[in-house]
Amino acid sequence: MSNKNSDFKPYIPADRVVPEFTVTSILIGIVLAIVFGAANAYLGLRVGMTISASIPAAVVSMGVIRIILRRDSILENNLVQTIGSAGESVAAGAIFTLPALFLWADDGIIDPPSLLTIFLVALVGGVLGVIFMVPLRQALIVEEHGTLPFPEGTACAEVLLAGEEGGSKAGIVFSGLGVAALYKLLSDGFQFFPSEIGHDIASYKGSSVGIQVLPALVGVGYICGPKISSYMLAGGTLSWFVIMPLIALFGADATVFPGTAPISAMAPNALWSNYIKYIGAGAVATGGIISLIKSFPLILRTFKQAMSSLSHKHTSQGSTLRTQQDLPMPALLVVLVIIVLAIWLVPAFPVSPIGALIVVIFGFFFATVSSRMVGLIGSSNNPVSGMAIATIIITTLLLKGTGTTGTQGMIGAIAIGGIICVIAAIAGDCSQDLKTGFILGATPKKQQLAEIVGVIVSSAAIGFVLYLLNEAWSYGGEELPAPQATMMRMLVEGIMNAELPWAMILTGVGIAIVVEILKVPVMPFAVGMYLPFSLSAGIMSGGIVRWFMERRKNVSDEERKESVDRGVLYTSGLIAGEGLMGIVLAAIAALKMDINMSEILSIGKIGGLVVFCLLLASLVYVCTKNKKKS
Repeated sequence: MSNKNSDFKPYIPADRVVPEFTVTSILIGIVLAIVFGAANAYLGLRVGMTISASIPAAVVSMGVIRIILRRDSILENNLVQTIGSAGESVAAGAIFTLPALFLWADDGIIDPPSLLTIFLVALVGGVLGVIFMVPLRQALIVEEHGTLPFPEGTACAEVLLAGEEGGSKAGIVFSGLGVAALYKLLSDGFQFFPSEIGHDIASYKGSSVGIQVLPALVGVGYICGPKISSYMLAGGTLSWFVIMPLIALFGADATVFPGTAPISAMAPNALWSNYIKYIGAGAVATGGIISLIKSFPLILRTFKQAMSSLSHKHTSQGSTLRTQQDLPMPALLVVLVIIVLAIWLVPAFPVSPIGALIVVIFGFFFATVSSRMVGLIGSSNNPVSGMAIATIIITTLLLKGTGTTGTQGMIGAIAIGGIICVIAAIAGDCSQDLKTGFILGATPKKQQLAEIVGVIVSSAAIGFVLYLLNEAWSYGGEELPAPQATMMRMLVEGIMNAELPWAMILTGVGIAIVVEILKVPVMPFAVGMYLPFSLSAGIMSGGIVRWFMERRKNVSDEERKESVDRGVLYTSGLIAGEGLMGIVLAAIAALKMDINMSEILSIGKIGGLVVFCLLLASLVYVCTKNKKKS
């Protein structure tokens, strides 16, 4: 393996210096970090998952740098996507945990978290994620080149190497963004047609069928693919067409905790919010823990490689090759000590000395897990929320056992969980970016600095995004269910106050174990159980289009791959467009402005279905319109 790695030649040789860490790349990267961070925050709070922003950021940067600015530097483009993708990762880590603090504030339990607290949690987690990844680069990126595929990192390098197509590919992303933004404005802004179409089945009490006709859901389904989409739909089917009708059938006129009304008086949405959420939370938590248990041998191997990498770097510190230069470890260790002291001493951090120690131990542990996992299965399958669940449970138990209880313990548990979640997300993203840079011949230390720039900017922006969305719609509702954060809140409350309906949570645990025994991926199935069926149905529509694109006949393998890739870029734009328009509509709602024009024009549910079908047709058109091009 060492010989193979020593023979590897990057696209830009180590002895050649080209523009990389420039003002242009930094400014464009910062803009994209904010854009994709805000869009992914909205997406994650709505559907419980985010998408990788590396490839969309790369094609947009090529469109701007190559076409508009007439510059030709592949390493500048790479630095832009490095900064831009950091925004998505910070958002992913923050939205899985921090909205729990807003939920408690809405209940009057605590004061809303300050912007400074949100900024520091995201910043500390992001910087630690980069620091922990620096010593892992040699082991995971260099020594295992050819062994760990790093799917997104390798794909991003391929996109950048095909830079002559950057203008047209960037145009695909922007067209998707524009279509989705207009669609979202017409549906949820002007309300010319509903964004959710559903029907409660009276003859099958407790069940309800429906679909959310939104661009972001089509994008998620297409990018995740038909398998993941079908697992989510299967989970939703179990909840809405099996468990809820059984609750309605056997519950009758009984009032069962945590519900406060007789079951017979509950509509399907009430059954979901009072009971299914807890069953789904148990399944999601179990899925996260199972994924960690299954990867335990991987974790041990990664730690061994990380330690050997550290000792190896001490012997090769004198290397002057540009492509082997990392940020200096002594300086990073000083920063690490300062961060640990800050976590302990800064009042904005509601964390004890024990909490600061937990952050470092669990942070490095999960950074290594995350980096290795994305190397094997990609960022989209990285079990960040599972790691956060395990951290939340262990942290809450430790804090309660050491006397930190009540609201202080609850806030501390969420803060620690938030930092760990951001660490895992950033470590995974950073490893993918470093893989891209390794293939292209980038300078590692410049990429690591770029990642920190992206972290700082995104951390400063995410607090405003969270406040804006909460002010507009409040977390835990129909518009923004915030599934992971709601579950984190339930787990912390249940451990601290012993108030959880454990029978329902354990039911979810049992379902997750059965699903794992049947060799069905637990996490997408459990998330499907937890979320409304209509949301999973919308995601499935995108998965079906991807299924057809991957099985088209009478085309070559190259044409088939090209059509699928064009769809990925278009749907990335759909997700970003809806997310950004969602932020705009949130601002309008927060300002108490009413732009509802349904009284002037409304095409109803049927019209909404027709428009949604046109949206799906536009995706098919984008995928296939160049199929005859040689």
